[in-house]
Amino acid sequence: MPSDRHYVRDAQSPNDPPPRTGSLVCANAETDAAGFVDEGRARRRFRAVFVIALDGVSKTLDGKLVLHPTRLFVRSGETVALVGPSGCGKSTILRLVCGLLVPDTGHVRVDGMIVTPKTVQAVRRRIGYVVQSGGLFPHLTAGDNVALLARHLGWSPPRVAARLEALARLVRVDERLLGRYSAQLSGGEQQRVGIMRALMLDPPVLLMDEPMGALDPIVRARLREDLKQLFIEWGKTVLLVTHDLDEAAYLGNQVALMRSGQVVQQGTMRQLVVAPADPFVREFIEARPPCA
Repeated sequence: MPSDRHYVRDAQSPNDPPPRTGSLVCANAETDAAGFVDEGRARRRFRAVFVIALDGVSKTLDGKLVLHPTRLFVRSGETVALVGPSGCGKSTILRLVCGLLVPDTGHVRVDGMIVTPKTVQAVRRRIGYVVQSGGLFPHLTAGDNVALLARHLGWSPPRVAARLEALARLVRVDERLLGRYSAQLSGGEQQRVGIMRALMLDPPVLLMDEPMGALDPIVRARLREDLKQLFIEWGKTVLLVTHDLDEAAYLGNQVALMRSGQVVQQGTMRQLVVAPADPFVREFIEARPPCA
């Protein structure tokens, strides 16, 4: 399937649930029995483009079903925060999106491309992945961690240097820190360098796995504000994993609450609070610490 094909949905309220597979249409194909239509017609009839799409995706690991057949859609420029108890499948979804895991059923699309072993390298160049605790290589300096893939792709030294300078300003990292190794950086500095690395190639999609975990409250609050501004100014499509509901509400246009390998409810935080889908949603939201 060509990489420039995007899947869009019928014009509905932004708060409507995602469509069934049969209502997905392709924005640049001729009309056929599968329901594909040409781009002009699609633009008139459909208004929300999904950059990340999981359709019926499931996964079993070590004989245990860790993700039931799941449908999850993230619109262009939108941030969706995945929340839920530990072990509910949040990080598994991120690994499926970037091709680190292969789904047992269903398929994953990123920026119009179905993620397969043949396309995974091209897909990953459309993704910036922020792992827990920064995930920096300890034998490389911070700057070398950020520039590693760009240099592998043949970027010139001046281009690499200019990009490093711009990203350091963006995430408020002193350029002098880029010459240090990860063990010489604080937790907050490592997280910011990890974000720089994810943004180095200017990917349209960001996957973030607990990007502010284990940070002290002041650093966490500042980084959260910076990320919110970054998402807006750079127009990134973001899938974010967090245990913090307040963080999910602040950063996410939508929140997807998971339990036991299933998405229980997806919507705005207000929707989850006002109209919880089941008692678990209400219980999870009400369990927030009073000081949060």
